[in-house]
Amino acid sequence: MSWRALFLCLMMAFSSPALALSPDEILSDPALESRARDLSAGLRCLVCQNQSIDDSDAELARDLRLLVRERLVAGDSNEEVEQYIVDRYGEYVLLNPRLGPHTLVLWIAAPLLLLVGLVALVLARRRTARPQAAGLTPEERAVLDQLRDDTERR
Repeated sequence: MSWRALFLCLMMAFSSPALALSPDEILSDPALESRARDLSAGLRCLVCQNQSIDDSDAELARDLRLLVRERLVAGDSNEEVEQYIVDRYGEYVLLNPRLGPHTLVLWIAAPLLLLVGLVALVLARRRTARPQAAGLTPEERAVLDQLRDDTERR
């Protein structure tokens, strides 16, 4: 392997993703900034959909980061800030959805469908399984032997 390829591999291994947070968004209070980062990491970017707002460069993600920081500066708790964002944008904004009656169906549906599938598979196999032929009775064996004798004479 050439030195350039090795250097490139090392650079890729030690590089970390750049956060989309700009310096003007950072709060002066380290405790509030830490709370804001924790909250931002759990909120979904509505534009990117598979990134947190902390990682997204989208304008809406920036607005959400600023909104989180504004609410924290106003004195809201983490739960209040999260609920405020959920009230405005819906539960889809949470990267880790809450467990509730509406999400309980999703958790129960998967194992239930698996169970129904297994039962259907067992029933289908039972229908296609052929019963084992029982042994012939002496009368049936005598009839069979006579039929063989008749066909051999012809």
